[in-house]
Amino acid sequence: MFLSIATTHQPATDLGYLLNKHPDRRHELALTYGKALIFYPEASESRCEAALVLDVDPIGLVRGKGQSDGLLDQYVNDRPYAASSFLSVALNKAFRTAMNGVSSARQELADSAISLEAVVTPLPLRGGEAVLRHLFEPLGWQVDLTTIPGPQGDASSRYVRLTLRGTARLSALLNHLYVLIPVMDDAKHYWVGDEEIDKLLKRGEGWLDTHPARELIVRRYLRHRGVLARAALERLAPETQDDALEPEARSESEDTLERPIRLNDLRMEAVVDALRTSGAKAIADLGCGEGKLLQLLVRERWVTRLIGLDPAAHELERASRRLKLGWPGGPPEGRVTLLHGSLTYRDDRWAGVDAAALVEVIEHLDPDRLPLVERVVFGAARPRAVIVTTPNADYNALFSSLPAGQFRHRDHRFEWSRVEFAAWAERICAAFTYQVAFSGIGHHDDTFGAPTQMAVFTR
Repeated sequence: MFLSIATTHQPATDLGYLLNKHPDRRHELALTYGKALIFYPEASESRCEAALVLDVDPIGLVRGKGQSDGLLDQYVNDRPYAASSFLSVALNKAFRTAMNGVSSARQELADSAISLEAVVTPLPLRGGEAVLRHLFEPLGWQVDLTTIPGPQGDASSRYVRLTLRGTARLSALLNHLYVLIPVMDDAKHYWVGDEEIDKLLKRGEGWLDTHPARELIVRRYLRHRGVLARAALERLAPETQDDALEPEARSESEDTLERPIRLNDLRMEAVVDALRTSGAKAIADLGCGEGKLLQLLVRERWVTRLIGLDPAAHELERASRRLKLGWPGGPPEGRVTLLHGSLTYRDDRWAGVDAAALVEVIEHLDPDRLPLVERVVFGAARPRAVIVTTPNADYNALFSSLPAGQFRHRDHRFEWSRVEFAAWAERICAAFTYQVAFSGIGHHDDTFGAPTQMAVFTR
């Protein structure tokens, strides 16, 4: 991944003083996940350009993690080359003094707005061009995008070369990039905790609190961790907490962000209602993640036993903390069990449950592995009820920021239309002697249906 910063403010070579990196030298920084090179492709009195090139070691990313964190997914992804939090970390390490607005040799220049140009490539468009422009243009940057063609020259690639031009302090540009590159990527390569709020507020000082996409930036930067996002927003503007915002004051980006958050709440409520109606007492959440559904179910008195299964050990650790397992005031011992395992293998540890839930799980599976899951869940375990939710691909046409043909999440292997979901469910019923009932979750559109589709299988 590549980032360059250039200026035509003369003498342009003063950029070296601002960045604390001499134009005549090549600088190399060792990182835990690779190395960063800083050099100057051009250094003249009229124009000076500094480049930061990040060489990510894909082996180093997974070394020591083992299979518990999904080894194949760790190898097969765009982390080694797409601009992301890796680049932000390298940016902070390489140019931290400049980010703080300090220059021992040219402080007056560091305090001044100068002509600047920045190039970031390849940058992933998580949410499309409209979201990217909504992030950078309110900060005064002229935004130019060039699509990076995919295989066989595919022009629908979701990666672009981003060029920003404008007049600002160098520290402002660096801080904008530090925050907004991982926001655009909508992911981070490291654990996000309370300390990330301090980083965000430090680098967002003077611009984030008034940015029209403030809520989108905060939630994406903090990996959609609701508790952290609310705490950050309250520190940014205590008088404008989420529940105090008037509907007419919400920007399009807020609606884009809050819709999936509200939808997730509706989805969980619908699944709990379906499980309650099924009469199940012992329930397995297959692909439980950080335990959101389990947290709701543990509050229900009619549930006697809960099992959460997930292939990612770190997600199970988060679920354990969320559920307060083993803590004073947590559920009694034996009521909730978290299992590390895969849905593609028969597992007698959860096979005796009354009901199983697969909430937004199947679309993350490769299609050729889905039959294995079908045989494990419907053929071997055979709970009395199975609840499956998945995105409704028909509804994607209503997401204005989602390019045609693109999935809602970068990890989705497929997204089914209502007809495709129904055909799959009917095949399950025929093969394993179940009955199925369909429903939609979320706002229902007369043409495209609801954003989430749910199937309740019973026997």
